[in-house]
Amino acid sequence: MLELRNISLDVEGSKEILKNISLTVEDGKFVVITGPNGGGKSTIARVIAGIQKPSSGQVFFKGQDITDMDITQRAKLGIGFAFQQPVRFKGLTVRDLIRLAAGEEITHAKACAYLSAVGLCANDYIDREINASLSGGEIKRIEIAMTIARKAELTIFDEPEAGIDLWSFKNLIDVFSKMHDEIQGSIVIISHQERILNIADKIIVLADGQVTASGPKDEVLPGLLQDASGCGYCPKKEGAI
Repeated sequence: MLELRNISLDVEGSKEILKNISLTVEDGKFVVITGPNGGGKSTIARVIAGIQKPSSGQVFFKGQDITDMDITQRAKLGIGFAFQQPVRFKGLTVRDLIRLAAGEEITHAKACAYLSAVGLCANDYIDREINASLSGGEIKRIEIAMTIARKAELTIFDEPEAGIDLWSFKNLIDVFSKMHDEIQGSIVIISHQERILNIADKIIVLADGQVTASGPKDEVLPGLLQDASGCGYCPKKEGAI
């Protein structure tokens, strides 16, 4: 289980980005963190992953205090993170990255299966170098394939729909649904998209650096869809990628 206790984050000691946030992600659960732009969603993802350290508060994973651990140390514990803007690795092929993510030698067929799962023709991509010839959407899907191959106990996706076309977005929903059904780990997704919210077990709403709502999807989502009057926010519907 992941637990955040009283997490706050100040920027240069002046602007408070996160304000005393406490939340939990139970084992095996699919959690979506949503809310208006600038509310602190991506920041909380970076705090969970170990990219940013909070000004105060603690982060626990499987009962262990990991507040002072960096992203590499947390990865070794079983926390995976997919960046909103994936990094390009010059000189490495797609096959190399998937093998590195899996942490072991994998067959050609298995590597291709990971690519097919995110809507890429494996034969067209498996031996391509990660360079400027790949579009942002292609890089994003490759990173998601890597994340699936990693099989982390906790996987964090920061707006995985960014840069993805509508057709690919529909396939992305299927990928997350399959991950939800098949893996034993937990999934945390930062997203505005209603269709992603619809497959969550739990929704956490973050606005102005604070948790304004948290609970099972069936309790939280109807209120988000009804009106924007509470926090000035409504989820984006399909087609508004």
